[in-house]
Amino acid sequence: MVVFAGQGDARRSMSLLWRSGELGGPAPKPGPKPGLDVDTIVAAGVAVADEQGMTALSMRAVGTRLGRTAMALYTYVPSKSELVDLMHDRVLAELPTEYDTSAGWRPAITTWADDAWAFYLRHPWVLQVSQARPVLGPNEYARLETVVRILGGIGLKPLHARRIIGALFQVVRGMALVAAEHRQAAPETGVPDEEWWAQRSALMAEFAPDFTERFPALATLESTASLAAMTEAEAGGAASHMEQEGREAFRVGLELILDGVEAAVRTGSDGTLHAPAGTP
Repeated sequence: MVVFAGQGDARRSMSLLWRSGELGGPAPKPGPKPGLDVDTIVAAGVAVADEQGMTALSMRAVGTRLGRTAMALYTYVPSKSELVDLMHDRVLAELPTEYDTSAGWRPAITTWADDAWAFYLRHPWVLQVSQARPVLGPNEYARLETVVRILGGIGLKPLHARRIIGALFQVVRGMALVAAEHRQAAPETGVPDEEWWAQRSALMAEFAPDFTERFPALATLESTASLAAMTEAEAGGAASHMEQEGREAFRVGLELILDGVEAAVRTGSDGTLHAPAGTP
């Protein structure tokens, strides 16, 4: 399931996201403070999505959680489209915006990536909100600003830096999606991973007895890599072997990108390598 952000009224959505003075809800009246407001509705939406997934999210489900009708919510949040935008930006506020760069930019980026990985697994529904049309909320920009500050001043050309940052975000997001889907597979399908693989492994041997001859390079790789990967998963205490594989692929992918960033910093505009100041 993919949800595209920004599907509601543009002016209303941006006003709610940036709290620009056109907040949702009726004008305040004398008397007791009403028990419903934009923030309360958004928090309830996040709780529904965290507990039941994006497919369960609806204005009715949020209203039920709050003991209200869906119609009561529309005064504050016009539709589910605006609600998704607000939810997405709300949870992004959980991410740190300050990282210690005293030991260099690389440890800071690694810590940032680990925080983002944990965030996605805490709120897997966020991975279903497409990045093709970003939410454009303040916390989304704060997340981007954080990475730009970490990488700022290390010698990357602006366009190159922007594309590297895009690659970093996609490595974290893409591999977190794999891990999140592994967590969801068994409860969603009712079939444990071990049972699913056991059934299909047996059938593979039956229907493709010549698998090793047809795919020799892959068979050789898997024969040696699989045992090592399973040992890592047991040591790492992951929820499943496949989740651990996703975590390690994320780690390796991140290291490769950061190695490339270091190489880019050492490379001058003429394509030759230049040692940073202080390098022997």
